[in-house]
Amino acid sequence: MKIKSKEGSDPSLAVKISESLHYCWIEGITTSITMGILDYYLVPYALFLGATTQQVGFLAATPPLFSSIALLFAVKAVHLAGNSRLRLLLSGIGIQCIILMLISTLSLFHLAGRPVILISLISIFGVLGTIIGPAWGSLVSDYLPPNQRGLYFGDRSRAIGVAGVLGLCLWGAVLALMKKISISTGFFLVFLGATLFRFVSLYYMSKMIDLPLHKSTESDFTFTKFLFRFKESNFVKFIFYVASISFSVQLATPYFNIYLLRELHFNYLTYMMIHLGSVIAGLIAFPIWGRHADLVGNARILKITSFIIPVVPVLWLFSANPFYLGVVNALAGFVWSGFNLCTTNFIYDAVSAQKRLRCLGYFNLINGGAIFAGASLGGFLAERVSPLWGSRLLTIFLISAILRFLADFFLSRHFTEVRASTKKVSSTELFFSVVGVRPLEGINTEFEIFPSFRQLVKLRKKSKKTKKTRKTMKKQKQSH
Repeated sequence: MKIKSKEGSDPSLAVKISESLHYCWIEGITTSITMGILDYYLVPYALFLGATTQQVGFLAATPPLFSSIALLFAVKAVHLAGNSRLRLLLSGIGIQCIILMLISTLSLFHLAGRPVILISLISIFGVLGTIIGPAWGSLVSDYLPPNQRGLYFGDRSRAIGVAGVLGLCLWGAVLALMKKISISTGFFLVFLGATLFRFVSLYYMSKMIDLPLHKSTESDFTFTKFLFRFKESNFVKFIFYVASISFSVQLATPYFNIYLLRELHFNYLTYMMIHLGSVIAGLIAFPIWGRHADLVGNARILKITSFIIPVVPVLWLFSANPFYLGVVNALAGFVWSGFNLCTTNFIYDAVSAQKRLRCLGYFNLINGGAIFAGASLGGFLAERVSPLWGSRLLTIFLISAILRFLADFFLSRHFTEVRASTKKVSSTELFFSVVGVRPLEGINTEFEIFPSFRQLVKLRKKSKKTKKTRKTMKKQKQSH
């Protein structure tokens, strides 16, 4: 299936957008490697620097808190950048590169309060990420028509997943090897790698085209007015649904890694292999969810995945066997890939281009506040709740599961699909189609290797050929 640019009426602009989608693909791969390091190795790094359980909670909670506050200025940041979303992206990523470099050097110096310094630096990194996030989402969604987003982002996520698998294995092997030599040097190399790949992201981002920012008087509305529309706004109800899931999840998520490393005493290779199951499952699942979302709608996928999400932390209670936990993590990766993909795509479908930047900011503001509250409460409870089978963290996992179920049960029914052209299927039919037992009519069951990427490469070659032809024609005219 071909990816068509949104601006098909202007051939030259269409080629530039196709090139930008190609660069966006590569930028996503390098960003995935950087963020993979932060997702999987930031907590081990904090533990190495001497962080306590509560400090790990602050590490997860503080960045979303400051990011939520900063998001109030996300739209103004674009205006300060001359209404250029690309300029804002390049500035933010450039500063992030410097911060990552500072984070990598913490392992080499025995400073007092290194965990606090790490929390401060990663908070600044997170603030920048959430300020530029709406600009990125707004810009890239303008590249694509609505019926192509599921395919593009699904296949792009698959490429990102491959990079995630390779990165997770590479950095896990580096830490396992360097533990015998110098674990401080090992962590320095890992986060230096994060820095270098962020610089590569900056390079490819700079090659993307900057489309004009659509503005209208309707797009200027305050956060208070936005909240007051809760009763009648489908989108606001959706935001609170996602935020409630995020709150419940973050109550436990920062502490899974502590459970693996500090309570079960797994080494870095075992730790890596457990997380590898999640990454590989997500790699397989992204295009599956993307194709089904294009057919049945994003809301339908969100509701089926959020029904399964409460089961995941419960499964952690039954065994500490590494193979078993790897399988549980694989289930989590499969389910979460669908939820995360369709959360993003639902926003793009539900909000017009003129309002998208501001609404993305408000979404991240509310969701970030929920993440902060959940992680903070989890850190507070982790040292106070009664142990379950000898572990307070297992108690936290159980509480998280209960809250996830309640969030899904009470809030998932209050928002609806915004796209009219979706196929009506039962939950049973959808489930059997997703797992591949009985695919729905209209679902491509072939597991192609990056089909959209090959199409983008063709467009890139076509673009170069077009430019070369134009130069030749120009020279011929000048000679005449």
